[in-house]
Amino acid sequence: MPFDRVWHRQYPQGVPTEIDFEHLTLPEMLSRSARRFPDRAALIYLGKSISYARLERLVGRCANALKSLGIGPGDTVAMHLPNIPQMVIASYAAYRLGAVTAMNNPLYTERELAYQLLDSDARAIVTLDLLLPRVLKVLEQTRLEQIIVCHINDYLPFPARQLFPYLKRTMFRRVEPHPQVISFLNLMRHPEGEPLKNRPAWDDLAVLMYTGGTTGQSKGVMLTHANLSCNVQQLRAWVPDLVDGEDSTLAIFPFFHAAGFTGIQNLSIYTGNTDILVPRPEPGMIIDLIRRYRPTILPGVPTIYVGLLNDERFRRLDLSCIKGFLAGAAPLALDTIKELKDLTGGGIVNVYGLSEISPMGTATPWKGRDRPGSVGVPLPDTDLRIVDVETGEREMPAGEPGEILFRGPQVMQGYYRKPEETAAVLCDGWIKTGDIGYLDEDGFLTLVDRKKDLIVASGYNIYPQEIDAVLFEHPKILEACTIGVPDNYRGETVKAYVVRKPGVTLEAPEVIDFCRTHLAAYKVPTSVIFIDALPKSAVGKILRRELRDLALKPAGS
Repeated sequence: MPFDRVWHRQYPQGVPTEIDFEHLTLPEMLSRSARRFPDRAALIYLGKSISYARLERLVGRCANALKSLGIGPGDTVAMHLPNIPQMVIASYAAYRLGAVTAMNNPLYTERELAYQLLDSDARAIVTLDLLLPRVLKVLEQTRLEQIIVCHINDYLPFPARQLFPYLKRTMFRRVEPHPQVISFLNLMRHPEGEPLKNRPAWDDLAVLMYTGGTTGQSKGVMLTHANLSCNVQQLRAWVPDLVDGEDSTLAIFPFFHAAGFTGIQNLSIYTGNTDILVPRPEPGMIIDLIRRYRPTILPGVPTIYVGLLNDERFRRLDLSCIKGFLAGAAPLALDTIKELKDLTGGGIVNVYGLSEISPMGTATPWKGRDRPGSVGVPLPDTDLRIVDVETGEREMPAGEPGEILFRGPQVMQGYYRKPEETAAVLCDGWIKTGDIGYLDEDGFLTLVDRKKDLIVASGYNIYPQEIDAVLFEHPKILEACTIGVPDNYRGETVKAYVVRKPGVTLEAPEVIDFCRTHLAAYKVPTSVIFIDALPKSAVGKILRRELRDLALKPAGS
């Protein structure tokens, strides 16, 4: 591509631009931390602490057990779990064998699950007892040979159910005998055996991280050990206040999602720090775990932080333990940033990326000056371009929006078994993100919207995120999301879905009048729908596509 500028050279003072990458695969990260910090807690799970030395042994035992089931280098093991210890143990056991994990969202329907299991060529799946009926229903549509079933209380201390009231009896399901089903704890009774000789190479495939399927069927993003290890090291270099073997992270993002997988699970294992597992990211559990274990890093998406800040229980906590926040999915509002800093004094890193780049590409400087709406500058050794949406060949000047392109060691190898889709987004090492944004004169990136979310009304391009940001400023609005809907006259028009703050009265005319004072006339919503809650992904990202489906659904259907 005939571009002139490399934007990663325009870094603020003090931000790392390049690093010397250690060639450590994922299992080598764990082994090194087990040597450096054997007694340090790797995982804390509702009262149960698992040290790095013990996690290393559990992974070795599990790897030998998987090997006895016929799993070897290049085979795919599907992960279908929330944030519980078995997720980490089984994943790293697969990597130790040179196998590949396919990450599956436990909330997926039978249709979505069947498609991903078949698409990934999974030979085995590690799942939860509550999810087993769903797996058995689709078993004949897959290539699965073995189903390994976990219980949420497999690694809990005896009194945990009394200590943690949100653990309900309904979270445990008895497993009926089945020829292809084995319990995780029975699997772990396999002898530990000799250390395994099969080690993955730096460039070997490690993970199939499935996209959300927002434009048709989801795709398996092929990420190597090199991709994932480099992205972890890029993020580690970005946060100099982290202390290896001393810090702890509240694992709110699920590990089956790229943000939780890289930014929490693998980063903590690389640094020898502790993950405080959150199997159900609901406010009561998050607040209780902060009170009990005092994490130093609190990750989240804007919806999680807004929910916590509107909960008096969170505001009453002693939050002096928190060094900083790792935010993603969308830029944090200035009011949210200010409130979090006022409560804790911690720094805030707002990251941006996508599964196809492992997933992080840019970040705001650690403890740098607040730039509302910005998602920062490229991570070390990462290049960024903004090109015109129409041709993808013309580089846009500062301040003008276009499609965002990345190049760096974290860029995926392609989509699994989808060469045409891969060729559509990868070109000469650059990946087209499908996101629209612009760079300012200092090289800071601001997101505008997704290409597919663009609303074209009467010939004008309207970016929904701009309207969302205005709606979030209304003192009576908790959350909001804007979509485009068909209009006979304008082609499309703007529709807003709004969640009121508790106890307030708010009607559509007031919302529309507020928008008129902050937006050009053609951007003002023509209709406002009040809703109890917005649909969200597993990490709390608002799902605009589901609101579009709702808006286009025939009345009465």
